[in-house]
Amino acid sequence: MALGTIVVADDDSAIRTVLNQALSRAGYEVRLTSNAATLWRWVSRGDGDLVITDVVMPDENAFDLLPRIKRVRPDLPIIVMSAQNTFMTAIRASERGAYDYLPKPFDLKELIAIVGRALSGPKSKRLEAGPDVNDNIPLVGRSPAMQEIYRILARLMQTDLTVMIAGESGTGKELVARALHDYGKRRTGTFVAINMAAIPRDLVEAELFGHEKGAFTGAQARSAGRFEQADGGTLFLDEIGDMPMEAQTRLLRVLQQGEYTTVGGRTPIKTDVRIIAATNKDLRALINQGLFREDLFYRLNVVPIRLPALRERTEDIPDLIRHFFTLGEKEGLPPKQIETAAVDRLRRYRWPGNIRELENLIRRLAALYPQEVITEAIIEAELDTTPPLPPAPEGGTGEEETLGRSVERHLSDYFNGFHDALPPPGLYHRILREVEYPLISAALAATRGNQIKAAELLGVNRNTLRKKIQDLEIQVIRSSR
Repeated sequence: MALGTIVVADDDSAIRTVLNQALSRAGYEVRLTSNAATLWRWVSRGDGDLVITDVVMPDENAFDLLPRIKRVRPDLPIIVMSAQNTFMTAIRASERGAYDYLPKPFDLKELIAIVGRALSGPKSKRLEAGPDVNDNIPLVGRSPAMQEIYRILARLMQTDLTVMIAGESGTGKELVARALHDYGKRRTGTFVAINMAAIPRDLVEAELFGHEKGAFTGAQARSAGRFEQADGGTLFLDEIGDMPMEAQTRLLRVLQQGEYTTVGGRTPIKTDVRIIAATNKDLRALINQGLFREDLFYRLNVVPIRLPALRERTEDIPDLIRHFFTLGEKEGLPPKQIETAAVDRLRRYRWPGNIRELENLIRRLAALYPQEVITEAIIEAELDTTPPLPPAPEGGTGEEETLGRSVERHLSDYFNGFHDALPPPGLYHRILREVEYPLISAALAATRGNQIKAAELLGVNRNTLRKKIQDLEIQVIRSSR
């Protein structure tokens, strides 16, 4: 006796044959069609226990047919297949009530496993109608790594589960967080982002939870915190690994109890916020160092998502290039094309700055080069091909020695200016500012303007370095040699 009847709709006869053989061997009865009209006729009269359908068929798009199917048979599981392997394809499938989405080519064992779960699990619920989707794709890429992320995001859209996004700087963590908000059940609420690395440590709690008038020096009036601003929506906690321990304790209490108090306040405030956190650090290592609370980690790490570095998904680079050129045209930049050899050169590059570095390069190419076609020679000239620094003397790197001499000389000059007299009051903050400027300037000079390398050299977060550069009005000149 068959385990159930599977209706397969795909205009590719090879796909139909492969699925017929695999599903039949697994014990299912299979019915095959090449068009949407037959699929609709069978389903509307009650045939089939599960549907597997391609998106694009000769007579109708499956995404237009799915809502009709869900109206007449809301509990019928539908698995959508597509060769149009984009983020929006996964979202459309989820919004229209599909049980799951599989990009082509797919793994037959995985498909059989999904069919088994769909037929043995609880009946699916109808999803709320999502926002109208368009071509403004927030995430780009058809690599296997990105396909898995799309599927995870599609499953999370109608939930309030806390998500932890891990990945190197520039991999698109905030884009993923925004996608979860913009296409999820809280899309009518506010998306509020806060970067822990960009806020002075003693102000983090006030930024998160707000403060009362007079709570601390400079608190002239009550101020709403990010939790209050995001109520009913999503709060994105970027660079969560830089959160001070005191703030971690208060955040844990919010996650446990669903309420908080402002700095200087006593009345508990209920909160209705979805938390999405992100980090480019190894939080488990921070836990071992006593810098991050283990109990908070498990509260935040309900659904972990790891974003791959661009060097791990170089097959997505052509799509990303086209995407960024298109965005540039919408912003008024001239249209560009790119040679295949130039694309191949970009795929061989290591991309330390990940997608953000690629986007900046594409915008620069569109803005600065008059040629309509970007050549491999142009790419070679633009990529960072700086030769390695000479070997450092024993005990440190060449950059560290250069910095040490620069800072030591600056401090010596500073204190020698006072001779036998005592420095004026406020020495610490004055020295800090006096030292930061030459220190950061020396780091940028030693790394030829590369902010990623300068941040690593200084041992600070890249966002912190960027903020310091802005605050101190340091001019960054990047050498091309």
